Amino acid sequence: MHEVAARAGVSIKTVSNVVNGYQYIRPATKERVEKAIADLGYQVNISARNLRRGKTGIIGLAVPELSLPYFAELADSVIRAAEARGLTVLIEQTGSVRERELEVLSGQRRHLTDGLIFSPLELGPQDADVLRVDYPMVLLGERIFGGPADHVTMNNIEAARAATQHLLDLGRRRIAVIGAHEGETVGSAALRVQGYRQALEEAGIPVDPALIGEAGLWHRATGAETMNRLLDSGVEIDAVFGLNDALALGALHVLHARRIDVPGQIAVIGFDDIEETAYSSPTLTTVAPGRVQIATTAVDLLLARIEEVEPGRPFERVITDFQIIGRESTLGEQATGVAPVAS
Repeated sequence: MHEVAARAGVSIKTVSNVVNGYQYIRPATKERVEKAIADLGYQVNISARNLRRGKTGIIGLAVPELSLPYFAELADSVIRAAEARGLTVLIEQTGSVRERELEVLSGQRRHLTDGLIFSPLELGPQDADVLRVDYPMVLLGERIFGGPADHVTMNNIEAARAATQHLLDLGRRRIAVIGAHEGETVGSAALRVQGYRQALEEAGIPVDPALIGEAGLWHRATGAETMNRLLDSGVEIDAVFGLNDALALGALHVLHARRIDVPGQIAVIGFDDIEETAYSSPTLTTVAPGRVQIATTAVDLLLARIEEVEPGRPFERVITDFQIIGRESTLGEQATGVAPVAS
């Protein structure tokens, strides 16, 4: 910066103001400094700048599995939002293992980052106290509500109710759900099954336990296994609600292999709106839960905590918007895009 200042004939402070985007600088002075920077090949030392500020410019993102398309695409959205704000993202994968989720909260990597965006699957309401950390954190997901952290979550119950209602509006009455977790009272599965039940009850249709398909991990393979099990049971089915897109895609594969017409005989809807759903055969109707909104909101909340924009402000809980994306797996050739959402 001394060399840039000498070449441009200005003070070091003026060079600093130009580099940091200070707006009250005469255009001619700014142009002279920028030319000197270009001539000398000067680059800002981000590490030194962050060290002076007591910041690293890096945030952490901890997710269960990058092999699951939803979390891979969420990570991409977080990276894009962070880059737009001058931040770098360090990604950690917990593998849905409780010990690794706890390690994420207290491990050595936290010294490398200014804050953490954390999406747990194994921690639950009883673990809320472990979120009382001494660094900025934003919580994602549906495992812990009311914890000591800002929280960004989906509107799971209403979105699942709307997904089920979409099938009901098409005249389907024997709607199977794939991905339930027996005994679960918190988490995505429990909330989405709750929304499914609400839609059926509001339509005056009894919930048939034989149509609720249990599945462990929400992968294509488990979706296929559950679909096979339901079909082999002989239970009457005219629609399937996969609690995530991977499960629904696994179900689609089985229906295709068994030469069952989709959506003629069985309509299928998923949840997450991963990119693959627009290219499956048939294309998959799905719930778009606001993934980009989740990522952007989480990064902004975390950055506000890092910069202490409002010290001591209460923790926020943000519930994102959703849409039903209507495609061929429920609408056939009538598929046009965003489907209406029942109120």
